[in-house]
Amino acid sequence: MRSRIPLDARQRAGIALLLTLIASGALAEPATTPLPQAAVAALNRLSGGPHAGFRANHAKGVLLTGHFKAAPGAAALTKAAHLQPGRSVPVTVRFSNGTGVPDLPDADPNASPHGMAIRFALPGGSSTDIVAISASSFPVATPEDFVALLTAIADSGPKAPKPAPIERFMSEHPKAAAWAQTPRPPPESFATLAFYGVNAFKFTNKAGQSQFIRYQILPAAGEHALSVDAAKGASRDYLMDEIRRRVVQHPARFRLVAQIAEAGDAVDDPSVAWPASRRTVELGVLTLDGVVKDQVAEQRKLMFTPLALTDGIEPSRDPVLLIRPAAYGVSFAQRAN
Repeated sequence: MRSRIPLDARQRAGIALLLTLIASGALAEPATTPLPQAAVAALNRLSGGPHAGFRANHAKGVLLTGHFKAAPGAAALTKAAHLQPGRSVPVTVRFSNGTGVPDLPDADPNASPHGMAIRFALPGGSSTDIVAISASSFPVATPEDFVALLTAIADSGPKAPKPAPIERFMSEHPKAAAWAQTPRPPPESFATLAFYGVNAFKFTNKAGQSQFIRYQILPAAGEHALSVDAAKGASRDYLMDEIRRRVVQHPARFRLVAQIAEAGDAVDDPSVAWPASRRTVELGVLTLDGVVKDQVAEQRKLMFTPLALTDGIEPSRDPVLLIRPAAYGVSFAQRAN
């Protein structure tokens, strides 16, 4: 009999939240396969999965530990516990490659956008998460289009009639085409790569003032990519191995920044990046200085979710954001069995 990973209180609460969202109509499902299952099935098809014990997307990753210290000005935006003046909290961070291929070479173009997930341990034993990627936008605006994109890729093999399904999809979705054509060279290190929260959240401070933000996670070491020749010669696991060595020798640091929305900015559409001219506020510094010992077991049982929020932070009505925890739950159940 295969062992099962028991759901903790946090995961049970997540399932309850999903049922509430579906009941309210926030996560309207088609009459056929529900979107979360359809998305995971499409990801499995692309990766040749499911792969036992691994996520359907961002399968290959590494878990690190450290702490986060809030910046003095963060409390002006939100009353969230981890963003109060002088507050320092433990964090667990997972860096990852894109796709559901567990042994994908780190310098493979399909490994980008890379992922960064952060869990902040809050006073009292609760926690809150940020889930980000190394791109400032998402290729599409809806879960339906995401499933259609994945399906079009899978249907576009060498024997597919011309124009191939992915060519037709891109011609009908210019933002996705522009996203796919954006250069994303392999980074020198996870510590030299910027990450972005493509979904918006509403921050509310103690005075009751609210505004929408998106996260930026910016490396203190600066952004540095491999040259073409270095990428060709990179070892299969160079990113995973390098960050392990780095953090025990010299802590890796990132600035957590909030980009503030202005009137007219799309807060419910992750396919539209906000202008770089938007005001930003420093939220604090993330310091990574440890490596989780049992990587396989801990990665298998850990599920980050962008809707694991705390008082002072609320989700937008972005449909991609609202569907993500449900898809993560399907993927979690797949790898837990």
